[in-house]
Amino acid sequence: MAIIDTHAHIYSEKFEKDEAEMISRAKKTGLEAVFLPNIDLKSVEGMMRLAKSYPNFCYPLMGLHPCSVKEDYPQVLQQMKALFAKHKFYGVGETGLDYHWELTFKAEQQEALREQIQWAIEFQLPLILHTRKSFDDTYNIVSEYKCDALRGIFHCFDGSATDAQKVIEMGFYIGIGGVVTFKNSNLNETIAATPLNKILIETDSPYLCPEPYRGKRNEPANTKYVVKKIAEIKGVNIEEVEATTTAAAKLIYGIV
Repeated sequence: MAIIDTHAHIYSEKFEKDEAEMISRAKKTGLEAVFLPNIDLKSVEGMMRLAKSYPNFCYPLMGLHPCSVKEDYPQVLQQMKALFAKHKFYGVGETGLDYHWELTFKAEQQEALREQIQWAIEFQLPLILHTRKSFDDTYNIVSEYKCDALRGIFHCFDGSATDAQKVIEMGFYIGIGGVVTFKNSNLNETIAATPLNKILIETDSPYLCPEPYRGKRNEPANTKYVVKKIAEIKGVNIEEVEATTTAAAKLIYGIV
């Protein structure tokens, strides 16, 4: 069976010294693909280099991360949107809202999210959402644009079963990563109540490394720990989790 890492920043400088080895470990684990969400204009070059170096394995997305939204965000978004005419991207993101660090650009984050939602509809691509301490605002803004063409992923989902159901009813999936393996995770009830075909596997590498390596640099090979934990919670075998989440990932990202 194969696994798909639906969200990983493996173009990060944290992988400079062992990029090839990291990719090899992922493939040996059974990983079939890794999707690369963009952060800002600076990250585009590294992301595209990786996608070119590992075709049909590394798939690029394009968007502006909420933590990268500053005064110049309209100009940044203008430059990013122009890239859709030059390259094939498999999603819009990662975008969304982040209220964890500081709220100086809260209004700008919301406006940047609105514009990127419109990209997702225009280009008919999945929208990849970051919702740190901002689920309600993110959900409400996305809901304003609800239509058949709008779909996507609530990445690094940490909400309740009720929140997950709201996401699913809107036509979105929930992305689950290493947090589900943490002893203090509140995701067990959410996972148990959510249909397996609406769950996607992710790492958010190099962040949020799962147990038993919590605190270390994360990498796509660690998807196996996420899969194992979800199988335990759902009371199914690992192969079923792999097959179902991989099929869902291919469907949302439009690959075969």
